[in-house]
Amino acid sequence: MSSLEITEKKDSIAFRVYVQPKSKKNMFAGLFENALKIKIAAQPADGAANAMLIKFLSKSLKIPKSSITITSGHTSRNKRLAISLEDSDKASVKSLLESFAAK
Repeated sequence: MSSLEITEKKDSIAFRVYVQPKSKKNMFAGLFENALKIKIAAQPADGAANAMLIKFLSKSLKIPKSSITITSGHTSRNKRLAISLEDSDKASVKSLLESFAAK
């Protein structure tokens, strides 16, 4: 069974997402090839889908938007994200991400 791969570093965690733009609404859609699948309502033009992705994750994880960085895949559906976190917050954010992947 596949699972979300989350890499933990000293001051951040990193994981892959698969973004499906032009969806009816923003929502988590389980896993796609060990990446968290996220449906985004925005068009994939002028960075709109990336901006909405960060806003959606920020709201869902209850963390500041400035903590989330797209480290690769800016123009692709397959992206790698990093979230800057204190050690005390890592476990709760990882747990939330894993629960979103299970949907």
